Amino acid sequence: MKFHYYKDTDSLYIDLSGKVSADSQEVAPGVVLDFDAEGHLVGIDIDHASQNVNLSTLEADALPLSSLSLS
Repeated sequence: MKFHYYKDTDSLYIDLSGKVSADSQEVAPGVVLDFDAEGHLVGIDIDHASQNVNLSTLEADALPLSSLSLS
């Protein structure tokens, strides 16, 4: 799973699987879910992210992580 924040557009994309999106559905104003060809959720796009989510912290609880990368 990867989090991508784009400052120029103030959008946050949460890449859940690295698979290509084949379909998208807006589920709330500015929140789009991306699905692969089989209908599995592959990403979440949040517009105006700094106004809608707290970008100052990131917490993980009890995740079975095999690696952690910060850049």
